[in-house]
Amino acid sequence: MELLYATGIRVGELVGLDIHDLDQSRRTIRVMGKGSKERMVPYGAIADKTINSYLANARPALANDQSGAALFLGQRGKRIDQRVVRAMVHEVLSSLEGMPDLGPHGLRHSAATHLIEGGADIRAVQEILGHASLATTQLYTHVSMDRLRAVFEQAHPRA
Repeated sequence: MELLYATGIRVGELVGLDIHDLDQSRRTIRVMGKGSKERMVPYGAIADKTINSYLANARPALANDQSGAALFLGQRGKRIDQRVVRAMVHEVLSSLEGMPDLGPHGLRHSAATHLIEGGADIRAVQEILGHASLATTQLYTHVSMDRLRAVFEQAHPRA
Protein backbone atom coordinates (compact mmCIF):
# COMPACT_ATOMS: atom_id res chain seq x y z
CA MET A 1 0.00 0.00 0.00
CA GLU A 2 2.86 2.35 0.80
CA LEU A 3 4.35 1.83 -2.65
CA LEU A 4 1.02 2.64 -4.33
CA TYR A 5 0.87 6.02 -2.59
CA ALA A 6 4.61 6.71 -2.72
CA THR A 7 4.81 6.20 -6.48
CA GLY A 8 1.29 6.72 -7.79
CA ILE A 9 1.53 3.52 -9.85
CA ARG A 10 -1.56 1.57 -10.88
CA VAL A 11 -2.54 -1.65 -9.09
CA GLY A 12 -1.89 -3.62 -12.27
CA GLU A 13 1.59 -2.14 -12.44
CA LEU A 14 2.25 -2.97 -8.79
CA VAL A 15 1.30 -6.63 -9.12
CA GLY A 16 3.38 -6.90 -12.30
CA LEU A 17 6.60 -5.88 -10.55
CA ASP A 18 9.45 -8.37 -10.33
CA ILE A 19 12.31 -8.23 -7.84
CA HIS A 20 14.74 -7.13 -10.57
CA ASP A 21 12.50 -4.09 -11.27
CA LEU A 22 13.70 -2.61 -7.97
CA ASP A 23 16.84 -0.50 -7.88
CA GLN A 24 17.17 0.10 -4.17
CA SER A 25 20.45 1.99 -4.48
CA ARG A 26 18.66 4.64 -6.57
CA ARG A 27 15.24 4.15 -4.97
CA THR A 28 13.55 3.60 -8.30
CA ILE A 29 11.32 0.95 -9.79
CA ARG A 30 11.00 -0.01 -13.43
CA VAL A 31 7.30 -0.06 -14.24
CA MET A 32 5.68 -1.60 -17.29
CA GLY A 33 2.72 0.67 -17.92
CA LYS A 34 -0.22 0.75 -20.27
CA GLY A 35 0.66 -0.08 -23.85
CA SER A 36 3.79 -1.90 -22.64
CA LYS A 37 5.51 1.43 -22.06
CA GLU A 38 8.36 1.20 -19.59
CA ARG A 39 9.20 4.00 -17.18
CA MET A 40 11.36 4.56 -14.12
CA VAL A 41 9.56 5.81 -11.04
CA PRO A 42 11.30 7.13 -7.92
CA TYR A 43 10.21 6.35 -4.37
CA GLY A 44 11.21 7.80 -1.03
CA ALA A 45 12.74 6.73 2.26
CA ILE A 46 9.51 5.54 3.88
CA ALA A 47 8.67 3.30 0.92
CA ASP A 48 12.27 2.06 0.92
CA LYS A 49 12.01 1.07 4.57
CA THR A 50 8.70 -0.69 3.90
CA ILE A 51 10.15 -2.56 0.90
CA ASN A 52 13.22 -3.63 2.91
CA SER A 53 11.01 -4.97 5.69
CA TYR A 54 8.83 -6.84 3.20
CA LEU A 55 11.86 -8.37 1.44
CA ALA A 56 13.47 -9.39 4.73
CA ASN A 57 10.39 -10.79 6.45
CA ALA A 58 7.12 -11.23 4.55
CA ARG A 59 8.32 -12.30 1.11
CA PRO A 60 10.58 -15.12 2.37
CA ALA A 61 7.72 -16.43 4.50
CA LEU A 62 5.40 -16.53 1.46
CA ALA A 63 7.86 -17.68 -1.20
CA ASN A 64 7.84 -21.17 -2.67
CA ASP A 65 8.94 -22.89 -5.87
CA GLN A 66 6.10 -21.19 -7.79
CA SER A 67 7.01 -17.63 -6.77
CA GLY A 68 9.43 -16.89 -9.57
CA ALA A 69 10.66 -13.31 -9.73
CA ALA A 70 7.37 -11.76 -8.60
CA LEU A 71 8.00 -9.01 -6.07
CA PHE A 72 4.67 -9.19 -4.28
CA LEU A 73 3.30 -12.59 -3.37
CA GLY A 74 -0.10 -13.79 -2.25
CA GLN A 75 -0.89 -16.35 0.45
CA ARG A 76 -0.06 -19.30 -1.84
CA GLY A 77 3.32 -17.92 -2.84
CA LYS A 78 2.31 -16.89 -6.34
CA ARG A 79 2.19 -13.36 -7.74
CA ILE A 80 -0.48 -11.45 -5.83
CA ASP A 81 -3.73 -10.75 -7.68
CA GLN A 82 -5.05 -7.24 -8.34
CA ARG A 83 -8.34 -8.07 -6.63
CA VAL A 84 -6.49 -9.07 -3.46
CA VAL A 85 -4.55 -5.79 -3.44
CA ARG A 86 -7.73 -3.78 -4.00
CA ALA A 87 -9.47 -5.62 -1.15
CA MET A 88 -6.47 -5.05 1.15
CA VAL A 89 -6.40 -1.32 0.40
CA HIS A 90 -10.15 -0.97 0.98
CA GLU A 91 -9.87 -2.94 4.24
CA VAL A 92 -7.02 -0.84 5.60
CA LEU A 93 -8.52 2.51 4.59
CA SER A 94 -11.96 1.66 5.96
CA SER A 95 -10.39 0.73 9.30
CA LEU A 96 -8.76 4.15 9.71
CA GLU A 97 -10.94 6.63 11.54
CA GLY A 98 -11.55 9.79 9.58
CA MET A 99 -9.92 8.38 6.45
CA PRO A 100 -12.14 8.13 3.39
CA ASP A 101 -12.04 4.77 1.63
CA LEU A 102 -10.49 6.02 -1.58
CA GLY A 103 -9.33 2.65 -2.86
CA PRO A 104 -6.10 2.11 -4.79
CA HIS A 105 -6.93 4.64 -7.50
CA GLY A 106 -7.60 7.19 -4.79
CA LEU A 107 -4.05 6.61 -3.52
CA ARG A 108 -2.79 7.26 -7.06
CA HIS A 109 -4.89 10.42 -7.25
CA SER A 110 -3.63 11.55 -3.83
CA ALA A 111 -0.01 10.94 -4.84
CA ALA A 112 -0.47 13.03 -7.99
CA THR A 113 -2.28 15.80 -6.16
CA HIS A 114 0.34 15.96 -3.40
CA LEU A 115 3.14 16.09 -5.97
CA ILE A 116 1.46 18.99 -7.76
CA GLU A 117 0.62 20.80 -4.51
CA GLY A 118 4.23 20.31 -3.43
CA GLY A 119 5.41 22.19 -6.50
CA ALA A 120 6.26 19.34 -8.87
CA ASP A 121 6.29 20.22 -12.54
CA ILE A 122 3.20 18.80 -14.22
CA ARG A 123 5.30 17.17 -16.95
CA ALA A 124 7.32 15.34 -14.30
CA VAL A 125 4.07 14.15 -12.71
CA GLN A 126 2.90 13.02 -16.15
CA GLU A 127 6.05 10.92 -16.50
CA ILE A 128 5.76 9.45 -13.00
CA LEU A 129 2.12 8.47 -13.56
CA GLY A 130 2.77 7.14 -17.05
CA HIS A 131 0.16 9.29 -18.75
CA ALA A 132 0.49 9.46 -22.53
CA SER A 133 -1.37 12.78 -22.58
CA LEU A 134 -0.66 15.83 -20.45
CA ALA A 135 -4.41 16.49 -20.48
CA THR A 136 -4.93 13.37 -18.37
CA THR A 137 -2.43 14.60 -15.78
CA GLN A 138 -4.08 18.02 -15.76
CA LEU A 139 -7.23 16.41 -14.37
CA TYR A 140 -5.33 16.15 -11.08
CA THR A 141 -4.74 19.91 -10.90
CA HIS A 142 -8.31 20.79 -9.88
CA VAL A 143 -7.59 20.19 -6.20
CA SER A 144 -4.49 22.32 -6.46
CA MET A 145 -6.52 25.11 -8.05
CA ASP A 146 -8.93 24.96 -5.10
CA ARG A 147 -5.95 25.29 -2.79
CA LEU A 148 -4.53 28.17 -4.83
CA ARG A 149 -7.91 29.91 -4.71
CA ALA A 150 -8.01 29.60 -0.90
CA VAL A 151 -4.48 30.97 -0.59
CA PHE A 152 -5.30 33.79 -2.99
CA GLU A 153 -8.46 34.75 -1.12
CA GLN A 154 -6.66 34.71 2.19
CA ALA A 155 -3.59 36.63 1.07
CA HIS A 156 -4.60 39.03 -1.69
CA PRO A 157 -6.07 42.37 -0.59
CA ARG A 158 -8.47 42.49 -3.56
CA ALA A 159 -9.68 38.91 -3.41
